Amino acid sequence: MVDAKNAEVSDKKMGTKAGIQKFGGFLAGMVMPNIGAFIAWGLLTALFIPTGWIPNESLNKLVSPMITYLLPLLIGYTGGNMVYGKRGAVVGAIATMGVIIGSSVTMFLGAMIMGPLGAYLIKKFDGVVEGKVKAGFEMLVSTFSAGILGALISVLGFLAIGPAVGGMTTALGNAAQWITSVKLLPLIAVLVEPGKILFLNNAINHGIFDPVGISQVKEFGKSIFFLLETDPGPGLGVLLAYWMFGKGNAKSSAPGAMIIHFFGGIHEIYFPYILMNPLLLISVILGGMSADFVFVITGAGLVASPSPGSIIAEIAMCPKGGLLPVLAGITTGAVVSFLVSAAIVKRSGAGEKDDGSFAQAQAAVGNMKAESKQSAAARPAGQIVSGEIPSLIIFACDAGMGSSAMGETILKKKLKDAGLDIAVHHAPVSEIPADAKVVFTQESLAERARGVVPNAQIITVNNFLDSAAYDQYISALKGRSQSKS
Repeated sequence: MVDAKNAEVSDKKMGTKAGIQKFGGFLAGMVMPNIGAFIAWGLLTALFIPTGWIPNESLNKLVSPMITYLLPLLIGYTGGNMVYGKRGAVVGAIATMGVIIGSSVTMFLGAMIMGPLGAYLIKKFDGVVEGKVKAGFEMLVSTFSAGILGALISVLGFLAIGPAVGGMTTALGNAAQWITSVKLLPLIAVLVEPGKILFLNNAINHGIFDPVGISQVKEFGKSIFFLLETDPGPGLGVLLAYWMFGKGNAKSSAPGAMIIHFFGGIHEIYFPYILMNPLLLISVILGGMSADFVFVITGAGLVASPSPGSIIAEIAMCPKGGLLPVLAGITTGAVVSFLVSAAIVKRSGAGEKDDGSFAQAQAAVGNMKAESKQSAAARPAGQIVSGEIPSLIIFACDAGMGSSAMGETILKKKLKDAGLDIAVHHAPVSEIPADAKVVFTQESLAERARGVVPNAQIITVNNFLDSAAYDQYISALKGRSQSKS
């Protein structure tokens, strides 16, 4: 009876975590495809505002319209597209315009609400009238329904949702300012660092920190909130400790992981090292707290969110005169995390017991990432080669930026070493090229990939960094090549 009750509580906890991860993944899906626009705005801000690196009154006119109109509209359009394709995207953008005009604050949160809402309503309307429109009137009904519904939702956004979200955003900004002023902000690392390991970082960063950070940039020209989740220092400290004091695969893989993490900005690369020894959560929490404390006392901040969280992006988003405080905080976080991690790794002999524990930790990360995309964990593909030798292999992930790019690099090298001349590229799952013959993706994205390229072979992998899956694939490829010769 007790076991059944414990199992029920555990299931509820897993369901709650998966729900939060799903929410964070949805938010990230609206923001990540538009990161280039955010970076463009951040660079223009850093360069041309009156306190920028090269102030320019004329070019500064680009800054305000981009943050007020372009970025929220892109988010609303993308959110609508995620819910109901191009038709949903158009209605979502129309709806987003209402909240933009209906509030005096930047409407990132409003766009995240209105874009999907507009798309959902037009999708429901289309479902209701499907099969009931007389022949010859389909285009008329389609265009006017989108226009009328979009206009109505836009008015609703202008009159009600925009002011409400604006008030909430202002309250969040005031609370954030108060927390910063009383020096309590470093405590937020207690939530942020474990949240990253559980793939809740998107919900934290894009759902809370970005809107607050943008409102602060408009007022102060920079925001500390862009540094809280993206800081690569604590993760770097953990990897340094494994490199110097670890054993086995964890030690040998740490240098490459440091490059990917610190310069590439893909933080999930260090998650398996922590899951292998959960005590290291203390390291990243203390590293994050110490870094945030330095950020607070030095007045550090960025002009836009550095995405991915690479040291290169952190430096690029620094305001004029703000580089040293940012580097000081990141360095402090890395040093503190390293010192604590070194003691834990040396004492536990991490990696000494069994290299399998590192592989298990990598698999656990793959499982959690799959959960964050609302799916069961991905599974190995088994017999993965069929048909002719492919001319193009695509690695597809949600945004087509991070893990898929790493998988592409690994397979490219292995194919070259094996003497196989096959093109390998990466892409968002929604933009897989039509001529792709083979697609590597996670189980959570397999159905979406099949919908885009129904004639391609879909290969599911648990972890894009798992070389074993690629070795198996290449072995089968070589076997097929030899059988044909």
